[in-house]
Amino acid sequence: MKKQLTDMQEIQFPNAELIPEIVKMLSEGHTVTLRLRGVSMRPFLEDNRDKALLCKPAHVRTGDPVLAEISPGHFVLHRITGISGDDVTLLGDGNLTAEHCKTDNIVGAVIGFYRKGRTRMDKTDGRKWKIYSRLWTSLYPVRRYLLGIYRRLWIPLFGPV
Repeated sequence: MKKQLTDMQEIQFPNAELIPEIVKMLSEGHTVTLRLRGVSMRPFLEDNRDKALLCKPAHVRTGDPVLAEISPGHFVLHRITGISGDDVTLLGDGNLTAEHCKTDNIVGAVIGFYRKGRTRMDKTDGRKWKIYSRLWTSLYPVRRYLLGIYRRLWIPLFGPV
């Protein structure tokens, strides 16, 4: 009788080792699922809970979440807030200050996110993601206060969104 594996083992590597391999795989045309680390995409994407499905970037535009190298060896998964020629401005949904890179430094485009342990992906070109993105980015001036309430009150009382 064959034994079937029901649980997949997850192995964690430091970003310094993992990200270069992911970049290589993406450049070869593979898709990669990456568990998210950090809180820069709060409130809807959480540290060590959610995953992003990445592909090689073909054409990126304002509003797209991307994996980019903002300085040598330092990668972020943030949303593009502006493109001017070869210059790209990035901002994490949970951040208040922007980062910058060149279009050549964008190494991955996000196809979708797996949130809250779900097996069904929220596609970045889907209606749900577009509505969320438009609403959240339009709240930029007051996000500081919303994020503070979320971090100090919502999470302790109800847990992450």
